[in-house]
Amino acid sequence: MADRKLSTVEEQVTSVLPPGDLPVYEPEYTADEEALAALGYKAEFKREFSLWTSFCVSFAVLGLLPSFASTLYYGMGYAGTPGMTWGWLIAMAFIQCVAASMAELCSSMPTSGGLYYAAAVLAPPGWGPLAAWITGWSNWLVQITGAPSVDYGMAAMILAAASITNPEFVPQNFQVFLLTVFIMVIQSFISSMPTKWIANFNSVGSTFNILALVIVIVMIPAATNRTEQGMPKFNPASEVWGNFYQGTSFSNGVALLMSFVAVIWTMSGYDAPFHLSEECSNANIASPRAIVLTSGVGGLFGWFLQFVVAYTVVDIDAALESDLGQPFAAYLLQALPQNVTLAILALTIMCAFSMGQGCMVAASRVTFAYSRDDCFGPLSSVTKRVNRHTRTPVNAVWFNTAVGIAMAVLILGGELAAGALFSIGAIAAFVAFTIPIFIRVFLAGDRFRPGPWNLGRASRPIGAMACAFVLLMLPILMLPSVTGGDLDATGMNWTCLVYGGPMIFILIWWVVSARKWFKGPKINIEHHMMGRGEGGIDGVPQDGQESSSGSSTKDDKNGLEMDKAGKLA
Repeated sequence: MADRKLSTVEEQVTSVLPPGDLPVYEPEYTADEEALAALGYKAEFKREFSLWTSFCVSFAVLGLLPSFASTLYYGMGYAGTPGMTWGWLIAMAFIQCVAASMAELCSSMPTSGGLYYAAAVLAPPGWGPLAAWITGWSNWLVQITGAPSVDYGMAAMILAAASITNPEFVPQNFQVFLLTVFIMVIQSFISSMPTKWIANFNSVGSTFNILALVIVIVMIPAATNRTEQGMPKFNPASEVWGNFYQGTSFSNGVALLMSFVAVIWTMSGYDAPFHLSEECSNANIASPRAIVLTSGVGGLFGWFLQFVVAYTVVDIDAALESDLGQPFAAYLLQALPQNVTLAILALTIMCAFSMGQGCMVAASRVTFAYSRDDCFGPLSSVTKRVNRHTRTPVNAVWFNTAVGIAMAVLILGGELAAGALFSIGAIAAFVAFTIPIFIRVFLAGDRFRPGPWNLGRASRPIGAMACAFVLLMLPILMLPSVTGGDLDATGMNWTCLVYGGPMIFILIWWVVSARKWFKGPKINIEHHMMGRGEGGIDGVPQDGQESSSGSSTKDDKNGLEMDKAGKLA
């Protein structure tokens, strides 16, 4: 491999290392490890994920069936069936733009840090650390709320099924909380396994997710008993596509946009292959393909599911206000016999378990990547450790579990408080996804070097459409369902507080302290300058060039400084 020692300019990556730097490659480095070295990192994981298994994890995180079940309250509750049919198609068209732009970044920078790394590298000179700080923490909030929100929906479905079989049982908030915590602990043990075991587990889980989704899409229209209730088998098309449900005090157009929270939250898992790219072979091609595949397949099958539910729902009000505490379970009871309802709930619950576990895997990789760059301060020394037996970030898994359990306390506050878990995930994902895309489209210029998977000339137009959609949706996601004198604490949308509060604290932390010590991604691989006259990292001369040395150098590529230890300072 000695003849394959490429500089950061020759590799198809956009790196924190200055142009012309040469990582010190080990003779046995593979092409994936060389690309990672050019990004400034040494390989710490086994590359046992492939395109298929990366897709499996991200599709499990997407969890269309349990995601739909968990967010039906918002998808149906704001605009009714129009939001579920043509509203889904509108939202998906723009979400595909976000996913494609993200995949392009992944191909150029296949690291566990993902969007956080991209924001740091592409930001204008001097702004890299702040861009990475905001992107990283917003993305971490997405990841950390993933498993609790999924498991909350799963726990609610389990208790709803118990209530169906025993009508005298009415689920209580504390029971939902305790069951959520129990599920999270089980998933944490699974997420602590070796990489190959996790990949195989998620492959089985995702295959089951796909099969269960197809079964449910076929079973609902085939088994509906609407005709036995004196109704036509399906709702009229004019009603499904045109009759808005008055679930808010806003106009139908705004209500339609508000219903997109269900689409955004459901489709927010396609970034998982980005975070798994350091464990994926042929990462700069397989990982972006997995992102696009997840988004495309998920969008199509998700719309099919929305479609069949919209055509068979009997009473939206009754579904949303049922004592079961789970609108999806209430809907199923309206349109299907009880035994079929329980069968579909069982499939959904099993899919939800796989989804929650996939969320934990992705979240642990994000926590590890950020800890590697000391984002968590002194705690980073613990959460960045890779277990020597499993070669996985076990400490990060259990740290996330502890934080997730603390956030699940919101369940005790009732449905509206628990709903903040979903709203946080939606808005935090959009902020984290879009910051590096916005920088790449409008600020990076030629500092972005496309990887082998790229959008070509369509890159900037697609990225611009993604950014425009997000800028429109951010205020929409914070709107309450009622306005004027009807607005009180119970009807308030607490997303602005539950998401804005931590982010304000994070910005204050930046101003007071973090800006002094946090400098973005830290290089942890030995490298040296390619014969430039500037100061640099002590290294071994290559190809007859003299090694340069000095205390530090300014990276004219991204405005980040490096000290002699190879860290961004």
